[in-house]
Amino acid sequence: MTTHPNTPAGWYADPQGTPNLLRWWDGAQWTEHTHPGQPGQPGQAQQQAQPVADPAKIQRQVQQQAGVAPAHAGGGTLFTEPVLVVNQKAKLIELTNEYSVFDQHGRTIGSVVQVGQSTLKKVARFVSSLDQFMTHKLEIRDAQGQPHLVLTRPAKFIKSKVLVARPDGQPVGEIVQQNAIGKINFAIQVNGQQIGAIKAENWRAWNFAIVDHTGAEIARITKTWEGLAKTMFTTADNYVLQIHRQLPDPLLSLVVATALTVDTALKQDARGFG
Repeated sequence: MTTHPNTPAGWYADPQGTPNLLRWWDGAQWTEHTHPGQPGQPGQAQQQAQPVADPAKIQRQVQQQAGVAPAHAGGGTLFTEPVLVVNQKAKLIELTNEYSVFDQHGRTIGSVVQVGQSTLKKVARFVSSLDQFMTHKLEIRDAQGQPHLVLTRPAKFIKSKVLVARPDGQPVGEIVQQNAIGKINFAIQVNGQQIGAIKAENWRAWNFAIVDHTGAEIARITKTWEGLAKTMFTTADNYVLQIHRQLPDPLLSLVVATALTVDTALKQDARGFG
């Protein structure tokens, strides 16, 4: 591919001709960031060439803003990467929740999309904060758009509960808010038994430690600064989830869901109670 200064930033076929490899063009020059891909397949080149996250920006978010040191390379999926970057799409008027999920190098490995939003809910969200008391459902999808987990937050008043299930409806577990005042804590439960917890490190609930049933920290959620304009004029939040070691299921699935649970249960409720 021949590039020029007017070419938008994005993933394009490697100019060195390496087969099945995409390289990041930052809008001015080629970078060292690469991503497996097959731009020769019909329809895929156009899709891959669309502008996505800048890998250098994601790496700054992980290493400088969240203070997470570069970790070993994972398996390239939502459940095999040691670091997940969860960035909510910024919207001046937010009627549905949408998130992009990246690995520590800025490669897109998944997304989270709110589903089941009726017209009534969207109207309520636009004109008031009543939607925070309604039921919300989100799907965690892989890079190919296939759902792997479904998160449901039933209608609530003060404290939230998030139900985590497989796409076929098989329950995985629950993440239950324990208190509404002070440092917010969540219990991670499977079949009514607590197997872990999510503990806020301060009353503003910016950062969370995730512990197992023994109290040992197994993961951490760090909220990162999204910029003054984005903070002032949108409701979008960005988080880095660092998983310290390989975890067994269902604990792994519940930990992967935690960054979205915290965002849905707390940040989205900042306009009212909770």
